[in-house]
Amino acid sequence: MKRNFDKWLSKFRLSISGYNYYVNFDKVIENVERMKIELNILNSLIGSDNIEQEFESIIKKYPETLKCIPLLLAVRGYEIYAQDDDGAFLYRFDKMNYSVEQYKVFMRKTGLFDMIANHLVNNLFDYALGVETGLDSNGRKNRGGHQMENLIESYIQKAGFIKDSTYFKEMYLAAVEERWGIDLSALSNQGKARKRFDFVVKTDSMIYAIETNFYGGKGGGSKLNETARSYKMLAQEADTVDGFTFVWFTDGTAWRSARGNLRETFDVLETIYSIDDIENGIMTELFI
Repeated sequence: MKRNFDKWLSKFRLSISGYNYYVNFDKVIENVERMKIELNILNSLIGSDNIEQEFESIIKKYPETLKCIPLLLAVRGYEIYAQDDDGAFLYRFDKMNYSVEQYKVFMRKTGLFDMIANHLVNNLFDYALGVETGLDSNGRKNRGGHQMENLIESYIQKAGFIKDSTYFKEMYLAAVEERWGIDLSALSNQGKARKRFDFVVKTDSMIYAIETNFYGGKGGGSKLNETARSYKMLAQEADTVDGFTFVWFTDGTAWRSARGNLRETFDVLETIYSIDDIENGIMTELFI
């Protein structure tokens, strides 16, 4: 029975974010714990009436405390570039590359001395935890990009397939050709395109090449239209190859703004599925 596109699209989801999407607290704590001793040494500067002199004493006696400074400014790594009318400097914080006086200039001009001396924070370890939490939230895009792949992989495994045996992750078209002796030149522009599939599932009678993506939110513009068009073309090319099936798992409410192009692909690609399809057992029906 032919599926209804509008009904299918109506079940697309706003988000697939799990509880661990927002902040990876294990990683946050691990990163800050590495600097716990050094941060506690610098804690002695809180409320200091003579912070510049005390900072100099600490740096001379415990130069390793310098490595904490970038984190206090929400900077990853051990290099910070700064310039003003006095010149341009590339400070290193894994080892000193300027005089202590110049590092005091850095602390003064970035506002760190003011923050620490005037009790704007009460504990640098707790402050660093907050900063690290904020930095980790920047990783949401990375985590989000893998959520759909992880979801699809979990259902492939539930369907009984075994990684690197009956299903493969991030497999190039050339590797598919080599492994199973199939000619996919119709998909590769006669070998000119280096196409990579998110997953490849192999059954006794079929090779299933799988693409996955999720577009949440309210709009995706030209990117979604181009994705739909390219997958429509890929579906038509795949139809010319015996023993090979292209499968597209996609979802996300942003598709509603690109429904026209998605409908065109839906009309020519029978094996396009949503999360709702997956949850209703499509994988065990599809991979035979």
